[in-house]
Amino acid sequence: MLQINHLTKVYGEKRAVDDLTLHIAPGEIYGFIGHNGAGKTTTLKSVAGILDFDSGEILIGGKSVKDEPLACKKQIAYIPDNPDLYEFMTGIGYLNFIADIFGVSAADRKSRIERYADLFELTKDLNQSIAAYSHGMKQKLAIISAWIHEPKLIIMDEPFVGLDPKASHLLKGMMREVCTGGGAIFFSTHVLEVAEKLCDKVAIIKAGSLIRSGTMDEVKGDDSLEEVFLELEGEGVEK
Repeated sequence: MLQINHLTKVYGEKRAVDDLTLHIAPGEIYGFIGHNGAGKTTTLKSVAGILDFDSGEILIGGKSVKDEPLACKKQIAYIPDNPDLYEFMTGIGYLNFIADIFGVSAADRKSRIERYADLFELTKDLNQSIAAYSHGMKQKLAIISAWIHEPKLIIMDEPFVGLDPKASHLLKGMMREVCTGGGAIFFSTHVLEVAEKLCDKVAIIKAGSLIRSGTMDEVKGDDSLEEVFLELEGEGVEK
């Protein structure tokens, strides 16, 4: 589903991402963890086609992000850590705008919007201006917009920030549903307890370099993910 091969992104003299290789298969929820500034957001934005990169290759469904950007973007959805939505729009106007971009039929968008807006208890607020939304409401709207065209790969940067416990629980179920249907999830998080319970695989990045990856059992062994992460954070970066 997603192949990141030897990805490198440089800012001046700093290697924000250094020769990163990760492969994510259909059906996998893949967690991406690391401290602030480790290179997580740079990687996710590169996969989403928002950031150019200096070397390496990113393939989505076998298509190159650089060579076939539109074909790749049709297969994905990206939710940043702080969704910048068009605040002059209403909630329903924004969702219809996204549905138009991805060519979602009137019948499909209606049923999907109704389903997810009801789940997140946002239906009564859809006719309001997004400018009046709280951060949590904007996050919910961004999630609905990401699911509206049924992407094969969903990329999320700290998706649980700002969500209440009920919404977080709903999102976890939606993530698993995507993977059951043959899609994949690639997301970053600082909530290690969530990653440990939810993810099929996990990668730990430090100073732009991958320091450990694999199934959850392979990465953490008999310890907790938090214990392993803290231990690795105290070690040097493997080259």
